[in-house]
Amino acid sequence: MKWILLFAGILTLVSYQKKPVEIAVIGFYNLENLYDTINNPITNDDEFTPNGAKHYTSDIYTNKLYKLAYVLKDFGKQWHPRGAAIIGVAEIENDTVLNDLANHFLLRNKKYQFIHFDSKDARGVDVGLFYQQDYFHPYDAKKLEVILPGNSKEAYFTRDILYVKGKLSGEEIHIYVNHWPSRRGGEERSAPARAAAALLCRKHADSIRRENIAAKIVVMGDLNDNPTDNSILETLGATGVLKDLHAGVFFNPWIQFYNRGIGTLANKDVWGLFDQILLSQPFFDSTSTNWKFLKAGIYHHPFMTENTGRYKGYPMRTWDGNNYRGGFSDHYPTYVVLKKN
Repeated sequence: MKWILLFAGILTLVSYQKKPVEIAVIGFYNLENLYDTINNPITNDDEFTPNGAKHYTSDIYTNKLYKLAYVLKDFGKQWHPRGAAIIGVAEIENDTVLNDLANHFLLRNKKYQFIHFDSKDARGVDVGLFYQQDYFHPYDAKKLEVILPGNSKEAYFTRDILYVKGKLSGEEIHIYVNHWPSRRGGEERSAPARAAAALLCRKHADSIRRENIAAKIVVMGDLNDNPTDNSILETLGATGVLKDLHAGVFFNPWIQFYNRGIGTLANKDVWGLFDQILLSQPFFDSTSTNWKFLKAGIYHHPFMTENTGRYKGYPMRTWDGNNYRGGFSDHYPTYVVLKKN
């Protein structure tokens, strides 16, 4: 005999035979150029305006919001009836678009709050964090500015890293939302820029570990590198083998996905897995009754996937050059499932 109870946004399964188990879902989604239609004179967003190259009208913006909300309304619901507790997002222009998405009629019942800081990125895009306040209670947040090394990128400024500290169902966790510099200009030339972002994130995480070796740390984002690239394995410090996990490195479940040819975005028939969520060692303490890692997954459905044309099998993108395709995003979202007794 079983009951399903919903308390403080956490699903609790209760039975006479088993101990109660709580579930929480943390996700990440690159929203692919979620701009508003208003020209910002200090950033390069001209193409995303009604008179710009993409003829980005309010009708397109409204449709884009609907498509993203349609994905997010069920994101994580296979594990929890209220979906993901926390969702990091990338490629958002400002707090206006986050507010419009959070208050979309398809998402309004989740009562998502968000955290966002403006960055100096040349394209005017930032990262942000949605959270359901019944789950997660943030009490510290700041941006970490990534300083690019000389000659590594055409643009001098890139996205900041968003750092948030709060309690997930009463337990403190630390979250980093990243969108590392792109490969534009060539993978090799741009690699030092991603290494700079990785090093900044690691140094800040290490400062937390020095104060509390048992800190629960989540690093997520569009890293613009694959799980086996040096920026993640060496600079950030990650492993895909649990027996090699120790306090100074993160566990990266996406290495196993990538080695099986599974990705979150595709280009020229080659899959990449840039959208990753990494976890610190304490999430794997088998003796703990607090949050522990259960599963990682890529969220995709047939409606999110191109079924014809040259992009067949790829994530259904919003844009093909300056042509509006009416898709969702050129990235699939990723998630991790946490549990605790």
